[in-house]
Amino acid sequence: MSVDINHILQEEFISENLDYNRLDGYVNANYLITAENSKYIFKTYPYSKSMATIVSAENNALLHLQETASDNFPKPISFKDASYIKHLKSDEEEYLIRKLSYLEGELLGGVQHDHKLLRSLGRFLAKMDLKLQGFNSYVYQARQFEWDIQYVHLNQKYINDIPLAKNRKLVQYFFQQYNEHVRPSLPLLRKQIIHNDANEWNVLTQNGEVSGIIDFGDMTYSLLINELAVAITYACYDKENPIEWAAVIIQAYHELLPLTETELSVLYYLIAARLCISVCNSAHSSKVNPDNSYISVSEKPAWSMLEYWLSIGPIKAENAFRKAIGLEDISTPSVDRVVNKRAKHISSSYSLSYDEPIHMVKSAFQYMYDAKGNSFLDAYNNIPHVGHCHPKVVEAGQRQMAMLNTNTRYLYNQLAEYAERLQSKYPSSLNKIYFVNSGSAATDLALRMAKFHTGYNNVMVMELGYHGNTQSSMEVSDYKFDNPKGDGIKDHIIKTDIPDTYKGKYAEHNNPGQLYASDAIAQIQNCHSPIAAFIAEPIVGCAGQVPLAPGYLKEIYPVIRKQGGVCISDEVQTGFGRVGHHFWGYEAHDVVPDIVIMGKPIANGHPMGAIICTEEIATSFEKSVEFFSSFGGNPISCAIASAVLDVIEEEQLQENAKAVGDYYISRLRGLADKYNCIGDVRGMGLFIGVELVINNSKQPNTKLAKHIKNSLRNKNILISTDGRYDNILKSKPALCFNKSNVDKVVDSIEELLSNYKQ
Repeated sequence: MSVDINHILQEEFISENLDYNRLDGYVNANYLITAENSKYIFKTYPYSKSMATIVSAENNALLHLQETASDNFPKPISFKDASYIKHLKSDEEEYLIRKLSYLEGELLGGVQHDHKLLRSLGRFLAKMDLKLQGFNSYVYQARQFEWDIQYVHLNQKYINDIPLAKNRKLVQYFFQQYNEHVRPSLPLLRKQIIHNDANEWNVLTQNGEVSGIIDFGDMTYSLLINELAVAITYACYDKENPIEWAAVIIQAYHELLPLTETELSVLYYLIAARLCISVCNSAHSSKVNPDNSYISVSEKPAWSMLEYWLSIGPIKAENAFRKAIGLEDISTPSVDRVVNKRAKHISSSYSLSYDEPIHMVKSAFQYMYDAKGNSFLDAYNNIPHVGHCHPKVVEAGQRQMAMLNTNTRYLYNQLAEYAERLQSKYPSSLNKIYFVNSGSAATDLALRMAKFHTGYNNVMVMELGYHGNTQSSMEVSDYKFDNPKGDGIKDHIIKTDIPDTYKGKYAEHNNPGQLYASDAIAQIQNCHSPIAAFIAEPIVGCAGQVPLAPGYLKEIYPVIRKQGGVCISDEVQTGFGRVGHHFWGYEAHDVVPDIVIMGKPIANGHPMGAIICTEEIATSFEKSVEFFSSFGGNPISCAIASAVLDVIEEEQLQENAKAVGDYYISRLRGLADKYNCIGDVRGMGLFIGVELVINNSKQPNTKLAKHIKNSLRNKNILISTDGRYDNILKSKPALCFNKSNVDKVVDSIEELLSNYKQ
């Protein structure tokens, strides 16, 4: 907008000593006017009826505030004709102009912060809001705009303007959380007219205390608690510990204008929502107006605080807010009580992790939150493949659940569409897909198909392999049947040695894969009857993330096929980009299986499994009795699983697994160079095992592994242990894990090792 500022000033100010400077602004043009010994703010706006109404309402609010506190708020100043607002027209445009008094002081964003200053901010806002309780305006009550947190949904149209997918998901997550946790509470929350923009460039300070506030352009009728949400966002987003600083503001505000428990319960989500509004508008404005630096001034710290906000979780934040006003923490049952209630109804066959079990109540991406508000970095749970509660996955399930759920005896688009997408991740020889509702069921089906197709019954399995919890999958799981409580090996099972390059019998040889394969081939050739299937994981998870030796599968697969059997790759843990360098684990061995088993991450924790096989096997199996799974391939499962593929592609999670996984392994191997209790670091991508031994002896150090697992738990880091002797640390986090997360895990392990005494 081109306002003839010189002409207007000549009309309104009769002074030879007159100067003006344009100020930063978001939409309208603002000027600082210096005339003689006085200063004024001159504001201009593009004309519209709605803008004229809003500006008039703002003037009325400022005049109301002048009744009791003229030095703290801008004062509307009339023009020569006694009007407060002028409507000017030219041949090309229309605009509004107004004058305000100038407030002295340093901006909050330009001074050093301490608790005294932020306490004064809390008190100032409370006093202002108490004054505003006496002001009513139907204009503000009718106002709905993007910067009012209660209308956060109006910003969803800007999400796609955020360039990075990993940032978009963060905003989408907090939008969902607002809908889940704030929206149901809206009828219980107080509303009034608020300033709504107490950011660091609108708040003035003098002598170490807040002295005034400017820019009432975002004033609206909203939730009272939003006044604090906005102020906390901008006063704390550059702090190392925002919660501590937020508590200072809350306490001071509460002393003058008491807050309710319900208001505190949603404050975490409101602050997150304001941050999301800020980054959404920055992204959109950067796209349409890239030269306006004022727009993006707070973008970087806003993203940093959103990441921090995610890491601390809502319960810890709410408890800190409650403590600030003298309330106890949210009441939760003791862990012992939860354990006892569980034991009353649930068999002890369901084990619990850690010496001190954790009562989890929420999760997000790579974090889990317990009932007490502790936030745990989850470096263990590989089932939420793209992250706990990923918003795109959640939305896909919710949307489809509200539309249709049925079984495969009916036609619906989701089944064939997802099958097509999934098949595209495989070579053309693998082209027929069967859906079930777990990895165990997938194993069961794969074995059934292999036996029917070949007419044989024997199955060759891997030492320490694990393939599920059904009867048939347990029979091929040495990890289970060779357990002291297991059923032992069945007559139709042929177990072959795990080709372990660290401590196996051929570990010291130049080509261990070939030697292990030679032994397995001899078993095949000496078997009393042909083998129907050879089943193995590319990296044997329950053995402690042991990769099969290079060249091993390439030797075994042709021999299995030559004697009439099929080759099954269990990709339940290694599939969908987890190994980073490849989408499927078998690809690292330069082989193509006849059947692939999928489960766990396929739908990010939603119960789903699948197999893919050759057309030859599928055609053969069609001669068997009809296959049907009540839940396999239902529309909800397919919608969720399709969303998982979307996220892997959009966020480049396979690439992230490679980069972060390589860094993770490198850092762990750095520890191995320093500590002789680390015998081996192995794995690929974000599927990693660390074998702990006694003084480089290769003897298992079960005691140390247990100590580290439980000590990390006490440091709020989740990993697990596995292997025959439970001496191998396992880490298989969600694929959104980042290098900072890796540093936290590895630094914590090093601290434990440096202080550990045998």
